[in-house]
Amino acid sequence: MVADDYDFWLFDLDGTLIDAEWAYTRDVFDRVGERLGRQFTDREAEILWHGLGGARDPTLREWGIDPADFWPAFHHEEDPLKRAESTFLHDDAVRLVEEIHAAGRPVGIVTHCQQFLTDPVLDHLGVRDWFDAVVCCTEETGWKPDSAPVERAVSKLGLGGKLMTDGGTSGVLAGDGESDIGAAWNAGLDGIHVERHGPEQRGRCVLGEYRVQSFDELPRKVA
Repeated sequence: MVADDYDFWLFDLDGTLIDAEWAYTRDVFDRVGERLGRQFTDREAEILWHGLGGARDPTLREWGIDPADFWPAFHHEEDPLKRAESTFLHDDAVRLVEEIHAAGRPVGIVTHCQQFLTDPVLDHLGVRDWFDAVVCCTEETGWKPDSAPVERAVSKLGLGGKLMTDGGTSGVLAGDGESDIGAAWNAGLDGIHVERHGPEQRGRCVLGEYRVQSFDELPRKVA
């Protein structure tokens, strides 16, 4: 199994393991738009929600929106309960995590999704016990592609912070964004990019040790 290739696995959350129904996303951006006095098109909402344009703050500035205005409005309009009820697991992610558990490897999350949203989502989906560590990025922990939140997750896994760069354990971070692969490489890990939208939607290809549209495409060893 591909799960055997690494001593531990880390995952991004939104767009990687889970996603929210479009109706919820559209409603959030409608209400954020009302707060900011600016409407968001479907395409703009999709770009910001999924980070299709890369880092979101430069995109916001390019559109004439101050990130310092956008993020408080966005987080105010996110409803933890509605978000949890609108969230679904990707089937291919479920199968991969089951393989990793079967191989006896620890699993963690490193996500930009904030704690007040992450906790109810994991609880609602009944998957909190899937993960040995959950790190929600903040100004204190750092933001991907910074390696700091990845290193914090590795430490929470009980691996003593040993990464591939110092001859320690080998690990991988899987995610749907450029920042996920950047964080993996900055921390000395392999990176798996799962492209849920296609490069034509993103406007670029994202590199990684593996580039797949579904985790089912990861190579499985044949006995």
